[in-house]
Amino acid sequence: MNVANQNDRPLVFISAAEPSGDVHGAALIRAAIRRCPEVRFVGVAGPLMVEAGCEAVFDMSRTSGMLLGAIKVAGRAIAMLRTADNYLRRYSFSAAVLIDSPTLHLPLAARAQSAGVPVLYYIAPQMWAWGGYRIHKLRNRTDRVAVILPFEERFFRDQGVDAYYVGHPLADRLAETPVDPDSVNRLRVGGSPVVALLPGSRRHVVEELLRGQLEVGERIIEAFPNAKLIVSVANEQVKPLVDGSLAKLHPAVETFFGAPPPLIAAADLVLVASGTSALEVAFHSKPMVVMYNASRLFYQLVGRWMIRTQHLSLPNILAGREIVPEFMPYYTSTAPIAERAIELLSSAEARTRMIADLSAVVEPMRDTHASDRTAELLFDLIRGSGH
Repeated sequence: MNVANQNDRPLVFISAAEPSGDVHGAALIRAAIRRCPEVRFVGVAGPLMVEAGCEAVFDMSRTSGMLLGAIKVAGRAIAMLRTADNYLRRYSFSAAVLIDSPTLHLPLAARAQSAGVPVLYYIAPQMWAWGGYRIHKLRNRTDRVAVILPFEERFFRDQGVDAYYVGHPLADRLAETPVDPDSVNRLRVGGSPVVALLPGSRRHVVEELLRGQLEVGERIIEAFPNAKLIVSVANEQVKPLVDGSLAKLHPAVETFFGAPPPLIAAADLVLVASGTSALEVAFHSKPMVVMYNASRLFYQLVGRWMIRTQHLSLPNILAGREIVPEFMPYYTSTAPIAERAIELLSSAEARTRMIADLSAVVEPMRDTHASDRTAELLFDLIRGSGH
């Protein structure tokens, strides 16, 4: 691959280490090319980034890991860092854009700076929640940080990080792909209330969470015999896990394959894994119960000493109070979860109040055009560095 910077075209190294980063990276590449058609992107890229115009030198997006699961991909991570380091030192890059995934990208940021390449970090690590001891790495190894939650700019700036709030890319993606009302209507046929189960897109999360969600669903059917349960199947990797679980349970449970917006829009209540999925439900202003079932031993030994926030789900963190029930980082029984879910389904007033709270929380993140604003930051960085 001929990577050399041709005719003074901006040459940007970009890295995304998991599928969500591939989505956000592709949107950023498209926004940057709209602004400057001559810009060229090379780096660690998934299929969506390649489709958007990036020249891939490595693909980590299909083998991402979290917590202890990251050990399984450590070999590929080391290979990726070596490959990236080689490219950063060999060619004259105008800037490096590193997207999320701090375990990989904080070390890569150090390598970029060592090679004299200015660094824009897009989607900051959630150091306000845990891992704050690493903030000096973010401060010292980056030139600018694009943050996606409204309160993060002040938090990181107070810690000496040159941070800028750009908006949340999820809001832009949802606005660009409106839900088909016919799909929603089809999902609502055959039962009421409709309860959506979103167990996540990673195998280990589905393994930990789906059984509990189905137990809650069975209790809901006991309380509402006409209820309709629909499980989101995010991708082919988790499909065998979902199919295996449903084969042993209530025949009324259906599945929905692919991106979840139509299912969320059709639901009266959503049982959702924590993280960005809960925020996506909030953007749809749908009542929800947030669940996560991590290792109790890991939490007791490590997690409880690292977590710094009173609440753990993003809707509650953004609100600064509990507006949705959250059962995390683990639970010992699904009975209290089922009780809260049934209470919500039984009370139109409670659902209306939650919908209003969720709408208020996400309103500052709508129509922010995160990719365009991040592209603007990137070109400002390139101009300011003289590359």
